[in-house]
Amino acid sequence: MSTFMAKPAEVQRKWYIVDAADKPLGRTAVKVADLLRGKGKPEFTPHVDCGDHVVVINADKAVLTGKKLENKYYYRHTGYIGGLKAVKYSTLMKTRPELAMELAVKGMIPDTTIGRKALTRLHVYSGENYLQVAQKPEKID
Repeated sequence: MSTFMAKPAEVQRKWYIVDAADKPLGRTAVKVADLLRGKGKPEFTPHVDCGDHVVVINADKAVLTGKKLENKYYYRHTGYIGGLKAVKYSTLMKTRPELAMELAVKGMIPDTTIGRKALTRLHVYSGENYLQVAQKPEKID
């Protein structure tokens, strides 16, 4: 018996919708990352992009547990000397909650060409409304 290897042309992609309201940010990001990579599929192959499309709604209502809102920072660098910028997660969740969810998912996806391709299938919205209604995404709890 030989091992099954998925071929990129034979991958069937589905659409899923994940509601992040009143759920921990990290737990939701784990579920989304697994769907993007296709880890739950029986035909999962690590070197083939087997993942699905994921729409995350209500990212602004995601919860950070403990004191993460006050103690956790999002760092970025401008590229200039002394250009390190730091933003508290309390500010980030108020102004750009989609970015907070995208960063959490990005940290759980491998930094390879397959991982970068998988992140293009992620769609995050801060409210209930989303643009991918025509794809009829399947709701995931």
